[in-house]
Amino acid sequence: MKELIRELVETYGPSGHEDIVREVIKGKIEDKVDKIRTDSLGNLIALKKGKDSSKKVMLAAHMDEIGLIATHIDDNGFVRFSNVGGISPHMLLGTRVLFNGETVGVIDKEGKLDDISKLKHEKLYADIGATSKEEAEAKVKVGDTASYYRQMDDLGDRIVSKAIDDRIGCVVLLETLNRLKNKPTYDTYFVFTVQEEVGLRGAQTSSFGVNPDLGIAVDVTLTGDMPEAQRMEVGLGKGPAIKIKDNSVLVHPQVKNLMIDIAEENNIPYQLEVLVAGGTDAGAIHLTREGIRSGALSIPCRYVHSPSEMVDINDIDNGIELLTNLLESNYTGLFE
Repeated sequence: MKELIRELVETYGPSGHEDIVREVIKGKIEDKVDKIRTDSLGNLIALKKGKDSSKKVMLAAHMDEIGLIATHIDDNGFVRFSNVGGISPHMLLGTRVLFNGETVGVIDKEGKLDDISKLKHEKLYADIGATSKEEAEAKVKVGDTASYYRQMDDLGDRIVSKAIDDRIGCVVLLETLNRLKNKPTYDTYFVFTVQEEVGLRGAQTSSFGVNPDLGIAVDVTLTGDMPEAQRMEVGLGKGPAIKIKDNSVLVHPQVKNLMIDIAEENNIPYQLEVLVAGGTDAGAIHLTREGIRSGALSIPCRYVHSPSEMVDINDIDNGIELLTNLLESNYTGLFE
């Protein structure tokens, strides 16, 4: 599973440019599902038929990662940029980024800044090694995007990389599909969404098309287990987190209780998550059409939206086990 994680997290794919990631995922699942398609926005939607086709379940994980977009190239070849998703200017100083998956740039700031808290994106620039505007434009053009340029590092039980948010959710979906021993109870749609980092856009269109009876987003969540971290019950290595609330959704109590019951019945460690800021694809799914019973399963992650996000392999494995058991269980009472 670590090699699968490495392949996905090191693949280039900021919001709106998920094509390469999508092709990698498609190649891994097309012979394991009954139908597969890509919708107009770019979401990859794969159907695994269940024993009962009267209900539809949608599992969603987003393929995109946060990034930058070039807005101006000056006469000396320096690239100005804006953010694509929630990327802090303070996180970028001295960081290497990759434009279009091939051109390396180094981020620095203009002049001297006495108060680092006032740092804004417009005071930053990317140095791609060019000496003129013409040389720079041969490599990067206005509108081109960039992602963090980092490889995955294996620390044993812990993994560090860029783009764990949310390629790790994609891994959970892929491995859940691999571990199914039987047909799922209901028709299950494994949906790999686009543009989550800029407003849950892929989840909005794909859930409208699928129109599921149950939707579960798989994403990362913050933790409270670092020195002087914000107080939060979630920590690495204590199991996947079953969401109760975030800024985008109040999880349907039946869905929350279903996941808790599945975890306890199968002796799977879990945590309960109340996230005071941020959201997931569940926020878009639950508002689709006349409303969808929705929830979220979260993989605890330190240093979210940084070049070095950290997760615990045991939380990932237990998240896969929870979803696999859920899909194969009898939960008809959810729809009564």
